Amino acid sequence: MNGNRREFVKAAALTALSYQRVPGANDRIRLAGLGTGGRCTYLLGLAAKAGAEIVAACDVYEPRRAAIKQKLAPHAAEYVDYRQALERKDIDAVVIGSPDHWHVPMTIDAVQAGKDVYVEKPVSHTIEEGEQLEKAMAASRQVVQVGYQQRSWEHFKAAREVVASGKLGKITLILSSWYQEFYSGRNSLARIDSEKLDWKRFLGSAPQQPFDALRYTRWRWFWDFGGGHLTDLYSHYCDVIHWYIEQDRPQTAQATGSREAIPQFECPDTISAAYQYPGGFTVVYNGSLIGSLDGGNILIRGNRAMMKINRDGFAVYVEGKVPREKTVYPEPETEMRSAGDGTIDHVNNFLDCVRTRKQPNAGVKTAVAAARAAHLGNLAYRKGTRV
Repeated sequence: MNGNRREFVKAAALTALSYQRVPGANDRIRLAGLGTGGRCTYLLGLAAKAGAEIVAACDVYEPRRAAIKQKLAPHAAEYVDYRQALERKDIDAVVIGSPDHWHVPMTIDAVQAGKDVYVEKPVSHTIEEGEQLEKAMAASRQVVQVGYQQRSWEHFKAAREVVASGKLGKITLILSSWYQEFYSGRNSLARIDSEKLDWKRFLGSAPQQPFDALRYTRWRWFWDFGGGHLTDLYSHYCDVIHWYIEQDRPQTAQATGSREAIPQFECPDTISAAYQYPGGFTVVYNGSLIGSLDGGNILIRGNRAMMKINRDGFAVYVEGKVPREKTVYPEPETEMRSAGDGTIDHVNNFLDCVRTRKQPNAGVKTAVAAARAAHLGNLAYRKGTRV
Protein backbone atom coordinates (compact mmCIF):
# COMPACT_ATOMS: atom_id res chain seq x y z
CA MET A 1 0.00 0.00 0.00
CA ASN A 2 2.77 2.42 0.96
CA GLY A 3 4.62 1.51 -2.24
CA ASN A 4 1.53 2.26 -4.32
CA ARG A 5 1.07 5.58 -2.54
CA ARG A 6 4.68 6.55 -3.25
CA GLU A 7 4.19 5.75 -6.94
CA PHE A 8 0.98 7.80 -6.99
CA VAL A 9 2.68 10.81 -5.40
CA LYS A 10 5.62 10.48 -7.82
CA ALA A 11 3.28 10.34 -10.83
CA ALA A 12 1.35 13.36 -9.57
CA ALA A 13 4.57 15.31 -9.15
CA LEU A 14 5.68 14.47 -12.69
CA THR A 15 2.31 15.53 -14.06
CA ALA A 16 2.54 18.82 -12.16
CA LEU A 17 6.01 19.39 -13.61
CA SER A 18 4.72 18.76 -17.14
CA TYR A 19 1.99 21.35 -16.69
CA GLN A 20 3.96 23.88 -14.68
CA ARG A 21 3.72 26.45 -17.49
CA VAL A 22 1.13 25.35 -20.02
CA PRO A 23 0.39 28.40 -22.20
CA GLY A 24 -3.16 29.57 -22.43
CA ALA A 25 -4.90 30.49 -25.67
CA ASN A 26 -3.57 34.08 -25.46
CA ASP A 27 -0.13 33.35 -24.01
CA ARG A 28 2.97 33.60 -26.17
CA ILE A 29 4.80 30.28 -26.47
CA ARG A 30 8.49 30.58 -25.64
CA LEU A 31 10.78 28.42 -27.77
CA ALA A 32 14.40 27.26 -27.79
CA GLY A 33 16.10 25.96 -30.92
CA LEU A 34 18.36 22.92 -30.45
CA GLY A 35 20.71 22.47 -33.39
CA THR A 36 20.07 25.71 -35.25
CA GLY A 37 21.12 24.89 -38.79
CA GLY A 38 19.13 25.83 -41.86
CA ARG A 39 16.08 23.68 -41.22
CA CYS A 40 15.74 24.63 -37.56
CA THR A 41 16.13 28.29 -38.45
CA TYR A 42 13.31 27.97 -40.98
CA LEU A 43 11.04 26.26 -38.44
CA LEU A 44 11.77 28.86 -35.79
CA GLY A 45 11.01 31.59 -38.31
CA LEU A 46 7.61 30.05 -39.04
CA ALA A 47 6.90 29.76 -35.32
CA ALA A 48 7.86 33.41 -34.80
CA LYS A 49 5.49 34.49 -37.58
CA ALA A 50 2.75 32.51 -35.80
CA GLY A 51 3.37 34.48 -32.61
CA ALA A 52 5.88 32.34 -30.71
CA GLU A 53 8.88 33.96 -29.02
CA ILE A 54 12.39 32.62 -29.68
CA VAL A 55 14.27 32.93 -26.39
CA ALA A 56 17.26 30.58 -26.81
CA ALA A 57 19.58 29.30 -29.54
CA CYS A 58 21.55 26.13 -28.77
CA ASP A 59 24.22 24.94 -31.18
CA VAL A 60 27.79 23.65 -31.09
CA TYR A 61 28.80 26.11 -33.83
CA GLU A 62 28.97 29.76 -32.79
CA PRO A 63 28.06 31.29 -36.20
CA ARG A 64 24.77 29.40 -36.21
CA ARG A 65 23.79 30.73 -32.81
CA ALA A 66 24.70 34.22 -33.96
CA ALA A 67 22.58 33.79 -37.10
CA ILE A 68 19.47 33.09 -35.02
CA LYS A 69 20.03 36.27 -33.05
CA GLN A 70 20.59 38.30 -36.19
CA LYS A 71 17.66 36.90 -38.18
CA LEU A 72 15.02 36.11 -35.58
CA ALA A 73 15.72 36.96 -31.97
CA PRO A 74 18.30 39.63 -31.03
CA HIS A 75 17.76 39.02 -27.31
CA ALA A 76 17.86 35.22 -27.40
CA ALA A 77 20.27 33.53 -25.01
CA GLU A 78 23.04 31.41 -26.53
CA TYR A 79 23.98 27.94 -25.30
CA VAL A 80 26.52 25.39 -26.46
CA ASP A 81 25.04 22.72 -24.16
CA TYR A 82 21.31 22.42 -24.84
CA ARG A 83 20.73 21.05 -21.33
CA GLN A 84 21.24 24.54 -19.95
CA ALA A 85 18.24 25.75 -21.93
CA LEU A 86 16.16 22.82 -20.68
CA GLU A 87 16.83 23.93 -17.10
CA ARG A 88 14.98 27.20 -17.73
CA LYS A 89 11.45 27.18 -16.34
CA ASP A 90 10.26 29.89 -18.73
CA ILE A 91 10.78 27.82 -21.89
CA ASP A 92 7.66 25.98 -23.04
CA ALA A 93 8.95 23.98 -25.99
CA VAL A 94 11.97 23.22 -28.14
CA VAL A 95 12.53 22.80 -31.87
CA ILE A 96 15.16 20.14 -32.60
CA GLY A 97 17.06 20.40 -35.88
CA SER A 98 20.22 18.54 -34.85
CA PRO A 99 21.83 15.62 -36.71
CA ASP A 100 19.85 12.38 -36.45
CA HIS A 101 21.99 10.78 -33.74
CA TRP A 102 20.97 13.56 -31.34
CA HIS A 103 17.21 13.37 -31.97
CA VAL A 104 16.28 10.78 -29.37
CA PRO A 105 18.63 11.97 -26.58
CA MET A 106 17.47 15.57 -27.01
CA THR A 107 13.80 14.62 -27.20
CA ILE A 108 13.93 12.43 -24.10
CA ASP A 109 15.85 15.07 -22.16
CA ALA A 110 13.34 17.71 -23.24
CA VAL A 111 10.19 15.81 -22.29
CA GLN A 112 11.73 14.82 -18.96
CA ALA A 113 12.36 18.53 -18.36
CA GLY A 114 8.68 19.24 -19.00
CA LYS A 115 9.14 20.74 -22.48
CA ASP A 116 7.06 20.07 -25.57
CA VAL A 117 9.04 19.11 -28.67
CA TYR A 118 9.03 19.63 -32.42
CA VAL A 119 11.75 17.28 -33.71
CA GLU A 120 12.86 16.81 -37.29
CA LYS A 121 12.71 13.44 -39.00
CA PRO A 122 13.82 10.71 -38.77
CA VAL A 123 12.86 10.64 -35.12
CA SER A 124 15.50 7.97 -34.39
CA HIS A 125 18.97 7.01 -35.56
CA THR A 126 18.51 3.27 -34.89
CA ILE A 127 15.63 0.85 -34.38
CA GLU A 128 16.60 0.48 -30.73
CA GLU A 129 16.47 4.24 -30.20
CA GLY A 130 12.92 4.31 -31.49
CA GLU A 131 11.92 1.74 -28.89
CA GLN A 132 13.61 3.80 -26.16
CA LEU A 133 11.71 6.90 -27.23
CA GLU A 134 8.36 5.12 -27.22
CA LYS A 135 9.00 3.89 -23.68
CA ALA A 136 9.96 7.39 -22.55
CA MET A 137 6.83 8.87 -24.09
CA ALA A 138 4.61 6.27 -22.41
CA ALA A 139 5.51 7.94 -19.09
CA SER A 140 5.09 11.49 -20.40
CA ARG A 141 2.21 13.78 -21.28
CA GLN A 142 4.32 16.19 -23.31
CA VAL A 143 3.43 17.09 -26.89
CA VAL A 144 5.92 15.74 -29.45
CA GLN A 145 5.46 16.60 -33.12
CA VAL A 146 7.79 14.95 -35.66
CA GLY A 147 8.67 16.75 -38.89
CA TYR A 148 6.55 14.67 -41.27
CA GLN A 149 4.69 17.73 -42.52
CA GLN A 150 2.71 15.78 -45.11
CA ARG A 151 0.29 14.86 -42.29
CA SER A 152 -0.67 18.53 -42.01
CA TRP A 153 -0.68 19.24 -45.77
CA GLU A 154 -4.20 19.61 -47.13
CA HIS A 155 -3.76 17.79 -50.43
CA PHE A 156 -2.02 14.84 -48.72
CA LYS A 157 -4.97 14.60 -46.33
CA ALA A 158 -7.45 14.79 -49.23
CA ALA A 159 -5.54 12.13 -51.18
CA ARG A 160 -5.73 9.80 -48.20
CA GLU A 161 -9.52 10.06 -48.32
CA VAL A 162 -9.47 9.10 -52.00
CA VAL A 163 -7.41 5.99 -51.25
CA ALA A 164 -9.64 5.10 -48.30
CA SER A 165 -12.75 5.40 -50.50
CA GLY A 166 -11.58 2.45 -52.61
CA LYS A 167 -11.50 4.52 -55.80
CA LEU A 168 -8.15 3.05 -56.83
CA GLY A 169 -9.37 -0.52 -56.42
CA LYS A 170 -7.03 -3.34 -55.47
CA ILE A 171 -3.59 -1.94 -54.62
CA THR A 172 -0.54 -4.20 -54.72
CA LEU A 173 2.30 -1.90 -55.80
CA ILE A 174 3.38 1.51 -54.51
CA LEU A 175 6.36 3.17 -56.16
CA SER A 176 8.17 6.02 -54.45
CA SER A 177 11.19 7.99 -55.56
CA TRP A 178 13.27 11.02 -54.71
CA TYR A 179 15.94 12.58 -56.90
CA GLN A 180 18.30 15.34 -55.81
CA GLU A 181 21.34 16.92 -57.42
CA PHE A 182 24.51 16.73 -55.33
CA TYR A 183 26.84 15.67 -58.13
CA SER A 184 27.86 19.08 -59.47
CA GLY A 185 28.86 20.28 -56.00
CA ARG A 186 30.49 17.07 -54.85
CA ASN A 187 33.95 18.63 -54.64
CA SER A 188 32.92 21.96 -53.13
CA LEU A 189 32.82 22.41 -49.38
CA ALA A 190 31.47 25.14 -47.14
CA ARG A 191 34.13 26.80 -45.02
CA ILE A 192 33.87 25.91 -41.34
CA ASP A 193 35.84 27.71 -38.65
CA SER A 194 36.78 24.76 -36.45
CA GLU A 195 37.89 27.16 -33.70
CA LYS A 196 34.24 28.15 -33.26
CA LEU A 197 32.94 24.56 -33.32
CA ASP A 198 32.70 22.19 -30.36
CA TRP A 199 33.44 19.08 -32.43
CA LYS A 200 33.50 16.72 -29.46
CA ARG A 201 30.03 17.82 -28.41
CA PHE A 202 28.84 17.47 -32.02
CA LEU A 203 30.02 13.84 -32.01
CA GLY A 204 28.07 13.00 -28.88
CA SER A 205 27.43 9.24 -28.94
CA ALA A 206 29.27 8.80 -32.26
CA PRO A 207 32.76 7.24 -32.25
CA GLN A 208 35.60 9.65 -31.58
CA GLN A 209 37.17 10.89 -34.82
CA PRO A 210 39.11 13.93 -36.02
CA PHE A 211 37.26 16.98 -37.27
CA ASP A 212 36.08 16.60 -40.85
CA ALA A 213 34.31 19.52 -42.53
CA LEU A 214 32.57 17.20 -45.00
CA ARG A 215 31.15 15.01 -42.23
CA TYR A 216 30.04 18.10 -40.34
CA THR A 217 28.31 19.82 -43.26
CA ARG A 218 26.98 16.66 -45.01
CA TRP A 219 26.31 14.58 -41.91
CA ARG A 220 23.15 13.03 -43.43
CA TRP A 221 25.36 10.93 -45.69
CA PHE A 222 27.55 9.37 -42.99
CA TRP A 223 26.40 6.42 -40.89
CA ASP A 224 27.60 7.87 -37.57
CA PHE A 225 25.23 10.80 -37.86
CA GLY A 226 22.52 10.01 -40.44
CA GLY A 227 21.23 7.34 -42.79
CA GLY A 228 21.28 8.72 -46.32
CA HIS A 229 18.38 8.40 -48.75
CA LEU A 230 16.16 6.16 -46.69
CA THR A 231 16.11 8.18 -43.47
CA ASP A 232 16.40 11.66 -44.97
CA LEU A 233 14.08 11.37 -47.97
CA TYR A 234 12.22 8.08 -48.17
CA SER A 235 11.04 8.19 -44.56
CA HIS A 236 8.85 11.20 -45.51
CA TYR A 237 7.00 9.18 -48.11
CA CYS A 238 7.21 5.96 -46.10
CA ASP A 239 5.19 7.75 -43.43
CA VAL A 240 2.62 8.79 -46.05
CA ILE A 241 2.40 5.23 -47.37
CA HIS A 242 1.95 3.80 -43.87
CA TRP A 243 -0.76 6.39 -43.24
CA TYR A 244 -2.61 5.51 -46.45
CA ILE A 245 -2.45 1.69 -46.36
CA GLU A 246 -2.75 1.46 -42.56
CA GLN A 247 0.22 -0.90 -42.34
CA ASP A 248 3.49 0.18 -40.70
CA ARG A 249 5.50 -3.01 -40.16
CA PRO A 250 7.12 -4.42 -43.29
CA GLN A 251 7.65 -8.17 -43.26
CA THR A 252 10.82 -8.01 -45.36
CA ALA A 253 13.21 -5.39 -46.70
CA GLN A 254 15.93 -5.57 -49.32
CA ALA A 255 18.10 -2.91 -50.92
CA THR A 256 20.89 -2.43 -53.38
CA GLY A 257 22.88 0.64 -54.34
CA SER A 258 26.26 2.22 -54.98
CA ARG A 259 28.66 5.04 -54.09
CA GLU A 260 30.13 5.34 -57.57
CA ALA A 261 29.08 8.93 -58.24
CA ILE A 262 29.93 10.47 -54.86
CA PRO A 263 32.40 8.12 -53.14
CA GLN A 264 33.17 10.80 -50.53
CA PHE A 265 29.89 9.86 -48.84
CA GLU A 266 29.52 6.66 -46.80
CA CYS A 267 25.83 6.22 -47.61
CA PRO A 268 24.96 5.23 -51.19
CA ASP A 269 24.32 8.04 -53.64
CA THR A 270 22.07 5.70 -55.65
CA ILE A 271 19.73 3.19 -54.02
CA SER A 272 16.76 0.95 -54.71
CA ALA A 273 14.88 -0.56 -51.77
CA ALA A 274 11.86 -2.87 -51.71
CA TYR A 275 9.54 -3.76 -48.85
CA GLN A 276 6.80 -6.36 -48.49
CA TYR A 277 3.89 -5.57 -46.16
CA PRO A 278 1.04 -7.67 -44.80
CA GLY A 279 -1.97 -7.55 -47.06
CA GLY A 280 0.03 -7.98 -50.26
CA PHE A 281 1.50 -4.48 -50.52
CA THR A 282 4.88 -4.16 -52.25
CA VAL A 283 6.57 -0.78 -51.73
CA VAL A 284 9.61 0.31 -53.75
CA TYR A 285 11.86 3.33 -53.33
CA ASN A 286 14.38 4.57 -55.91
CA GLY A 287 16.73 7.45 -55.23
CA SER A 288 19.72 9.15 -56.82
CA LEU A 289 21.86 12.22 -56.14
CA ILE A 290 23.07 12.91 -59.68
CA GLY A 291 20.01 14.77 -61.03
CA SER A 292 16.84 16.33 -59.69
CA LEU A 293 14.36 15.98 -62.57
CA ASP A 294 11.00 14.64 -61.35
CA GLY A 295 11.89 15.42 -57.71
CA GLY A 296 10.04 13.23 -55.21
CA ASN A 297 6.88 11.25 -55.99
CA ILE A 298 4.59 8.45 -54.90
CA LEU A 299 2.70 6.34 -57.44
CA ILE A 300 -0.07 4.20 -55.99
CA ARG A 301 -1.17 1.62 -58.56
CA GLY A 302 -4.63 0.06 -58.27
CA ASN A 303 -6.61 -2.05 -60.71
CA ARG A 304 -9.15 0.75 -61.20
CA ALA A 305 -6.94 3.83 -61.09
CA MET A 306 -3.50 5.14 -60.33
CA MET A 307 -2.66 8.08 -58.07
CA LYS A 308 0.44 10.24 -58.43
CA ILE A 309 1.13 12.45 -55.44
CA ASN A 310 3.96 14.77 -54.51
CA ARG A 311 4.44 18.09 -52.74
CA ASP A 312 2.92 19.96 -55.68
CA GLY A 313 -0.40 18.10 -55.51
CA PHE A 314 -2.02 14.84 -56.60
CA ALA A 315 -3.91 13.44 -59.57
CA VAL A 316 -5.96 10.27 -60.10
CA TYR A 317 -5.82 8.57 -63.52
CA VAL A 318 -8.56 6.03 -64.24
CA GLU A 319 -7.80 2.76 -66.03
CA GLY A 320 -9.42 2.10 -69.41
CA LYS A 321 -9.34 5.69 -70.67
CA VAL A 322 -6.42 5.17 -73.05
CA PRO A 323 -5.43 2.06 -75.06
CA ARG A 324 -3.68 -0.56 -72.97
CA GLU A 325 0.01 -0.09 -72.29
CA LYS A 326 0.20 3.26 -74.02
CA THR A 327 2.67 5.56 -72.31
CA VAL A 328 0.44 8.64 -72.22
CA TYR A 329 -1.72 9.44 -69.20
CA PRO A 330 -5.44 10.17 -69.61
CA GLU A 331 -6.84 13.40 -68.26
CA PRO A 332 -6.97 13.13 -64.46
CA GLU A 333 -10.40 12.37 -63.09
CA THR A 334 -9.56 13.94 -59.73
CA GLU A 335 -6.74 16.34 -58.92
CA MET A 336 -5.72 18.88 -56.33
CA ARG A 337 -2.85 21.34 -56.29
CA SER A 338 -0.84 22.25 -53.24
CA ALA A 339 -1.74 25.56 -51.64
CA GLY A 340 1.78 26.12 -50.29
CA ASP A 341 4.33 24.64 -47.90
CA GLY A 342 2.70 22.15 -45.53
CA THR A 343 5.43 22.87 -42.99
CA ILE A 344 3.58 26.09 -42.12
CA ASP A 345 0.45 24.16 -41.16
CA HIS A 346 2.58 21.56 -39.39
CA VAL A 347 4.27 24.15 -37.17
CA ASN A 348 0.91 25.81 -36.49
CA ASN A 349 -0.55 22.44 -35.53
CA PHE A 350 2.31 21.95 -33.07
CA LEU A 351 1.81 25.38 -31.49
CA ASP A 352 -1.93 24.76 -31.22
CA CYS A 353 -1.28 21.44 -29.47
CA VAL A 354 1.12 23.12 -27.04
CA ARG A 355 -1.76 25.40 -26.04
CA THR A 356 -4.60 22.87 -26.06
CA ARG A 357 -2.73 19.65 -25.11
CA LYS A 358 -4.28 17.84 -28.08
CA GLN A 359 -2.37 15.12 -29.90
CA PRO A 360 -0.30 16.49 -32.83
CA ASN A 361 -0.73 15.33 -36.42
CA ALA A 362 2.61 13.48 -36.53
CA GLY A 363 3.17 11.81 -33.17
CA VAL A 364 5.94 9.56 -31.93
CA LYS A 365 4.41 6.15 -32.63
CA THR A 366 3.86 6.63 -36.36
CA ALA A 367 7.19 8.45 -36.72
CA VAL A 368 9.05 5.60 -35.04
CA ALA A 369 7.42 3.21 -37.50
CA ALA A 370 8.52 5.26 -40.53
CA ALA A 371 12.07 5.50 -39.19
CA ARG A 372 12.09 1.77 -38.43
CA ALA A 373 11.29 0.91 -42.05
CA ALA A 374 14.09 3.20 -43.23
CA HIS A 375 16.53 1.58 -40.81
CA LEU A 376 15.50 -1.89 -42.01
CA GLY A 377 16.27 -0.86 -45.58
CA ASN A 378 19.68 0.42 -44.54
CA LEU A 379 20.38 -2.80 -42.66
CA ALA A 380 19.50 -4.79 -45.79
CA TYR A 381 21.79 -2.59 -47.90
CA ARG A 382 24.73 -2.81 -45.49
CA LYS A 383 24.38 -6.57 -44.96
CA GLY A 384 23.79 -7.29 -48.64
CA THR A 385 20.86 -9.56 -47.87
CA ARG A 386 17.12 -9.52 -47.34
CA VAL A 387 16.17 -8.54 -43.78
